[in-house]
Amino acid sequence: MKRLLFILIGMSLMFGLAACGDKEEDKDQELLELGVDFVVPETAEVGEEVELKAIVTYGDEKVTDAQQMDFEIWERGFEEESETIEAENHEDGTYTIQYTFEDDGIYEMYAHTTAHQLHTMPKKEVTIGEGGDYEEEADGYHTEGFHIHFMDIEHTTVGEENDLIAHIMLNEEAYEDLDVRYEIVLNGEHDWVDATEDPVGEYSALYTFEEIGQYEIIIHVEDKEDLHEHTTIELEITE
Repeated sequence: MKRLLFILIGMSLMFGLAACGDKEEDKDQELLELGVDFVVPETAEVGEEVELKAIVTYGDEKVTDAQQMDFEIWERGFEEESETIEAENHEDGTYTIQYTFEDDGIYEMYAHTTAHQLHTMPKKEVTIGEGGDYEEEADGYHTEGFHIHFMDIEHTTVGEENDLIAHIMLNEEAYEDLDVRYEIVLNGEHDWVDATEDPVGEYSALYTFEEIGQYEIIIHVEDKEDLHEHTTIELEITE
């Protein structure tokens, strides 16, 4: 009987140690960060082919299988006219595109990166040719370093579900655990949809546009303290 008791105690200790080990392993995994070294030249000439490169890491490991790596490029002040290009995966943690800027100007860009259920989108800029004169504009937000990036809807069809997706950043890092709601407005009528977060920093909701028209989509963002930000997107549904 005593022998059985000792065996049971030993087994309990073994399971307890194993559980602690699992918890420590989970804790270690939670501490890992998705890192992106976004390599962009500071200047280039008009018509010159430029390499944009992202080196992606998860903890100390290179990420060779990112779920998303897209470069989004626009001239300063014209983000609504941005171009998004999927990067080539070299399967060694590096992702690149070759891009030619056709006009003088200052161009800004994101490296949209998703891997290991995390999302980040570091931002860089490059001056092409003689650059240009740009007025400094306020970003419209009350919180310094805060930014909402709404993903363009490629296909908008009346009567079908569409993905509303916003990436929310603070100081170029994914901003997690926020309360995000989409307010959809058409002809004075308001509809509300709660967003869910997955991966970190990406807030999405499904919505069906029931009528043709010019919609306003207002993205409302709150945290657990006193942050309350919003931005408005205009979207035309024509079919």
